[in-house]
Amino acid sequence: MTEGTATPVRKSTRPEPDLAILETRVYRGPNIWSYDKAIHLVVDLGSLEDWPTNTIPGFTDTLLELLPGLREHSCSRGRRGGFVERLTEGTWLGHVAEHVALQLQQVVGHDMRRGKTRQVKGVRGRYNVIYGYADEQVGLAAAKLAVRLVNHLVDADPEFDFEPELERFIVRAERTAFGPSTQAILDEAVSRDIPWIRLNQYSLVQLGQGVHQRRIRATMTSNTSAIAVDVASDKELTTKLLAAAGLPVPRSEAVRTVDQAVSIADRIGYPVVCKPLDGNHGRGVYVNLADEAAVRESFPAAHDQSRRGWVIVETFVTGRDYRCLIIDGRLRAVAERVPAHVVGDGGHTVRDLVDLTNADPRRGVGHEKVLTRIKLDVAAEELVRSQGYGLDDVPPEGATVKLTLTGNMSTGGISIDRTFEAHPENVEIAEEAARVIGLDIAGIDFICPDITEPVREAGGAICEVNAAPGFRMHTHPTIGDPQFISKPVVDMLFPPGSPSRIPIVAVTGTNGKTTTSRMIAHVFKGMGRKVGMTSTDGIVIDERLVIRADASGPKSARMVLQNPRVDFAVFEVARGGVLREGLGYERNDVAVVLNVQPDHLGIRGVDTLEQLADVKAVTVEAVPRTGHAVLNADDPLVRAMRRRCSGDVVWFSMEPAGSEVRDLIDAHCRRGGKAVVIDRSERGEMIVVRHGRREMQLAWTHLLPATFGGRAKMNVQNSLAAAAAAFAAGAPLHDIRQGLRTFTTSYYLSPGRLNMIEVEGVDVVVDYCHNAPGMRMLGDFVDQLGESMQSTTDLGKPSRIGVIATAGDRRDDDMRELGQIAADHFDVLVVREDVALRGRKRGDTAALVAEGARARSADGARCRQVEVVVEEIDAVRHAMARANRGDLVVLCVDKHPAVLAELENWSSQAQAGSGPEDVVGDPDFTPPTR
Repeated sequence: MTEGTATPVRKSTRPEPDLAILETRVYRGPNIWSYDKAIHLVVDLGSLEDWPTNTIPGFTDTLLELLPGLREHSCSRGRRGGFVERLTEGTWLGHVAEHVALQLQQVVGHDMRRGKTRQVKGVRGRYNVIYGYADEQVGLAAAKLAVRLVNHLVDADPEFDFEPELERFIVRAERTAFGPSTQAILDEAVSRDIPWIRLNQYSLVQLGQGVHQRRIRATMTSNTSAIAVDVASDKELTTKLLAAAGLPVPRSEAVRTVDQAVSIADRIGYPVVCKPLDGNHGRGVYVNLADEAAVRESFPAAHDQSRRGWVIVETFVTGRDYRCLIIDGRLRAVAERVPAHVVGDGGHTVRDLVDLTNADPRRGVGHEKVLTRIKLDVAAEELVRSQGYGLDDVPPEGATVKLTLTGNMSTGGISIDRTFEAHPENVEIAEEAARVIGLDIAGIDFICPDITEPVREAGGAICEVNAAPGFRMHTHPTIGDPQFISKPVVDMLFPPGSPSRIPIVAVTGTNGKTTTSRMIAHVFKGMGRKVGMTSTDGIVIDERLVIRADASGPKSARMVLQNPRVDFAVFEVARGGVLREGLGYERNDVAVVLNVQPDHLGIRGVDTLEQLADVKAVTVEAVPRTGHAVLNADDPLVRAMRRRCSGDVVWFSMEPAGSEVRDLIDAHCRRGGKAVVIDRSERGEMIVVRHGRREMQLAWTHLLPATFGGRAKMNVQNSLAAAAAAFAAGAPLHDIRQGLRTFTTSYYLSPGRLNMIEVEGVDVVVDYCHNAPGMRMLGDFVDQLGESMQSTTDLGKPSRIGVIATAGDRRDDDMRELGQIAADHFDVLVVREDVALRGRKRGDTAALVAEGARARSADGARCRQVEVVVEEIDAVRHAMARANRGDLVVLCVDKHPAVLAELENWSSQAQAGSGPEDVVGDPDFTPPTR
């Protein structure tokens, strides 16, 4: 919440309704503002920046009158009424909008209390408003209504009436909210730390992750038989099966026409019941039909509610209406259902009595509250008339006036808990009925005089078996104790001790994310795990690329968690996805932060390295107490993230023994901590895993294929991070060692990342390098590789040709720096552009990169030729055309599949060459001669 008391600096003479939402973001997981999902508004107060709440007459009193629940808000004061104090002292209206949005959600039953409001640095009157939400659509609608209400209280809008607006908001929330049955199961799942994902806009929900997932739709589950649901939907077939099992059922028959209905009623005897063959919620059910005329009158409505056009005519069984709930073969709850009615007091009309009943605070719209408001529709009016009353008549004191014939809660009925009163024989009958139909969760409807007496002796019958029975009458009975029936449902889906989550490793950093993610996935694939991985190349399930796209965001992570084969997840987490939507999950077991280097600055409000580090640290903050954060001890910004981790820290470092960083790691390990480091000797560099005082040798770096004999220092560092992450995730050392020894940078294991191939005698390296820090590490690798090539070739000094590019949304200086660094390592540079220009004009990005390279070349750098070939494939062809046997060509690519295809076909395409119009050269530079 905002702090301090508002001090106005007034420039306007009266407040104007200027509060406006400029930008809206929905975070679906941990984010830079909150540990949980939240909505982020950027609002502009306009002239209201000069008008805090204590300067607007009547604002606070009217607001509290409309939303009295605001009195309970503690705000930053930490006590009840704290927000009212802030209103009285004076606070800004962006802060007020935050609290109103939270309170509106509480009105519809979403207990949201998290929020904060912070001024946008350097912009007067503009604020970041962040608040929690349970349902995304309800949270967004709350924001819009909150802004309208605040503006209305500033300057009354004659077209704005809050009460109807609030009613519409409640109805909208009801449409998108989970029903009470689904919500009860979700509440139980959350209490057990079982994650869930909403799969559609209705009630289809996934509980658990990956291979452990189960699904529910209302009260149907993954265990529910489709055949059983079909049988229960056919009331005639249900009755036949129950009768064949010797269970008490009424005589009945299905008909299609009204004449057939009358004929059956005459044969089985009046009174009868007419109901649709496959209806639900009591719609189209007409009971106690005493004669032919009543049957003929009710038949059309029952027929209209039947999807198949069949109507059941059955004997009317007198007695009370009981619902027996069976879960996993056992009776868990019994409720007596009483149809909607009013009781006369001798002074009020039927209509008045309904209004008084609906005034009960427990009644609301639809499933908004534990009881539903009674509706006086045409059917209700006819039923009242059949009892000898009109809606405006005054019933005598004590007279009961029925308003519906069925006891459904959705039509305004009430429920009385009878769970512990049911006779054991009736319990046995209900459980047997569920077994006969084959339902894991079933609602068995009894009509009998008294559930405490055996049905076979006292009379009565099973009139219906319901698949997906509602829970509200049991969890929130009008009279009696609530039954916690969601517990056996979750017990059935997740027996005690069974897992619901899969391990999640999140990898972030400026450079090296994709390669490190692939290394970790490779280690666990070798252990037999079904690994789901996301990266900038796409979504990979069990080493199969299923979606080719930039999949380093939260949506891709959720797709992996929904896959029923995955039992281990590795997510590359990019800065953009975190800023846009937060993480795609609530927590990760292992967070890996490789580095924080200058890239993506100046985008989405991230202007400094410290701000970029805050974004990267979101994954560290999402580590639970039982998890680990794998941090690069060599990077000061990453090292500082240890304070944000609730779990254990695992360091990795390239620094030599005796350095300040290694001293830090030594102290960490003496306290029982974990680390992965490099120990250097005459034989080479050994990766060592440390845990407490134990040291375990893992592998020589020069023997790992991905390091090119130890020359690729970036992959040495990535190997350290991957080993640390795998160790933290529980992988044995021999599996980690085997994974690193078998991971190569071939195109099949690591496409587009340091792939080396030979084309027509030319050594070609394909990589994704696109920023200055990455180019610095790639350049070091090229220098070492070039030296080794020179010592093994007899063709003279080989040339180094580089094709480079960067993204168009980088800062101008960052683009120039990329060119400057590349000029130190290559003889010839070919500058290209990505397909996505990201706000730049074609050629602008390449020109800036080339400008930096040429400036550095003029200062005596290695590079002697800088050329611009904008299109990627043309740039590749041009670089290959310049190369001679024994040369080294490094291609920093955007679309690596197309580039690899071009290289495979190079022999045939090289004859055509590149036209002079494709190249924009500089006459002051000349290519080196051989």
